[in-house]
Amino acid sequence: MKNGGFTLIEVLVGTAVFLVVGIAVYGAFASLFQLANNNQSRVIAVELADEQFEIIRNMPYANIGIVSGIPNGTLPDNQNITRGGITFNVDYTIRDVDLPFDGTFGSTTNNDLSPADEKFVQIAIACPTCKGYQSVVVAGQIAPKNLEGSTTNGALFVSAIDANGNPVKDAAVHVSYATTTPIIIDDTTNNAGVLQIVDAPPAATAYNITVTKAGYSTDQTYATSSANPTPSKPPATVVAQQLTAVSFQIDKLSALSVQSVTPMCVPVPNFHFNLTGAKIISNNIAPAIPKYSNNLVTNGSGSLNLNSMEWDSYTVAPNSDPSYDIAGINPPSPFALNPNNSQNLQLVVVPKNGNSLMVSVVDNSGLPIPNASVELKNTGLSYDQTLITGQGSISQTDWSAGNSQDPVHGYSSASGIDDSGGNIKLFHNTYGGYSLSGLLKSSTFDTGTTSNFYNIVWLPGSQSSASTSVKFQFATAPSSTPDGGWDSLFAGPNNNPNAYYTNANSSFSNPSFNGNRYARYLVYASSTDPNYTPDVSDVGFTYTSGCIPPGQVIFQGLPVNSSPGYTIIVSKSGYQNQTVILPIGNGWQSQTITLPSL
Repeated sequence: MKNGGFTLIEVLVGTAVFLVVGIAVYGAFASLFQLANNNQSRVIAVELADEQFEIIRNMPYANIGIVSGIPNGTLPDNQNITRGGITFNVDYTIRDVDLPFDGTFGSTTNNDLSPADEKFVQIAIACPTCKGYQSVVVAGQIAPKNLEGSTTNGALFVSAIDANGNPVKDAAVHVSYATTTPIIIDDTTNNAGVLQIVDAPPAATAYNITVTKAGYSTDQTYATSSANPTPSKPPATVVAQQLTAVSFQIDKLSALSVQSVTPMCVPVPNFHFNLTGAKIISNNIAPAIPKYSNNLVTNGSGSLNLNSMEWDSYTVAPNSDPSYDIAGINPPSPFALNPNNSQNLQLVVVPKNGNSLMVSVVDNSGLPIPNASVELKNTGLSYDQTLITGQGSISQTDWSAGNSQDPVHGYSSASGIDDSGGNIKLFHNTYGGYSLSGLLKSSTFDTGTTSNFYNIVWLPGSQSSASTSVKFQFATAPSSTPDGGWDSLFAGPNNNPNAYYTNANSSFSNPSFNGNRYARYLVYASSTDPNYTPDVSDVGFTYTSGCIPPGQVIFQGLPVNSSPGYTIIVSKSGYQNQTVILPIGNGWQSQTITLPSL
């Protein structure tokens, strides 16, 4: 007779199946429960927003405003309110609105001297403790019951623009005015990048303003102080029945990766240096006060990452480092750091040896000149030494050889391009004018060894007609005939094959360019008017090989001599020789010498 029981294996399998089903059912139930909670909190938030708006709508019109704000009123800018056991954060935004029906404030044709026509009210309900919750925002305008009255106040319009002058919407604007009744405003710019503060009390150099945005730089006014008696952007002035417009320039932050190495690329730890930007916050005082100036030091691996840098032109100098002097800077100092960019900065350093002079030799476009002869002499001190700058750039000024794979006078391929004059221009048809677009791929350039690549430069920096433009891509490879061909390697910023470098002095943000020997560029020229063509006369790029400073040399062990000083003679075939007399003092100093081409 057979036994009707279950084996151990059958029991285990059955248990496992039951657990899988049970867990799935529990997960579905938990998700439904969470969804129900989210829906409940959002329904309560909507009801709370409507309630608060109705309360404000029924308030006396004069009381509708923020305490210490413009318009001034009895409402807080933020408060916590509990409903249904849930605590919500309620944020109020109230501003005066100038409607166009009776003119606008500051208009040259129909100036409205009573611009506070209505009030814009926005209520945002947040729930910090609610999972998966999306903020509820209710907004509308509230009109006064009676006609508007005249005012002796003015208006303050705050504009936020980026590095190219384009408006920045949703920028955070903080305005403060310290009086017996302090004014504090925290609001954001509209789609046109402007915050309009209407009916602001008149005051001279009193409105302190700060403008920023998440992931962006900060611009602000600066109060007068003993350290800065003439700030370049003082607090704003509001004049009765007049419009004051102030602009602030912010843009996306960038990253700067600094490395301190020897000429043989060995990391040098704990190197001290100073980094100073060109933007200033002072006027009419010397020396000017820079917006950014910091004494920095690389870490034990010779590296330093600066991840929240404002776009600017930066200058590098050693800062009392006890052991090393700077022998080369790549890219050369000063260098441009563009918005929303990641850039490498290499400091080539050598052991200290008395007083030193670093000489940088550049051409008219600012590119370092390799293999230039730099002679430093002082007859009275019987000192005379000549050094040769390391090869730091490759440039091309002539494309008249056409499709010849000639890195000096030719290119690899082109379409819609006229090379007959030596420059890069669009092809001209006698009957139809210039082509509207053209593409040129350069010859292959050989740097001679494994190299790092830093930036691409072309001249002229801006085209003579607004209807024309040029943009570039770049590519490098370990071989002159890379697998898959060159076309698959061309890329713009951030290694994007669909992006282009559009700034005439663009820094590379593509680490894959580094560690290769060969390079090419691609130029895309275009015009929206057949009567005009882009015109490119020079294209070049900077690089280092084996950490040899590009276009730079350093003289060390120099005796101090302030009069008559040292004579610097710089020469290279194809360039005009230059002679500079320079006093030498204690420590490290630098001198940049420009060689005009013949």
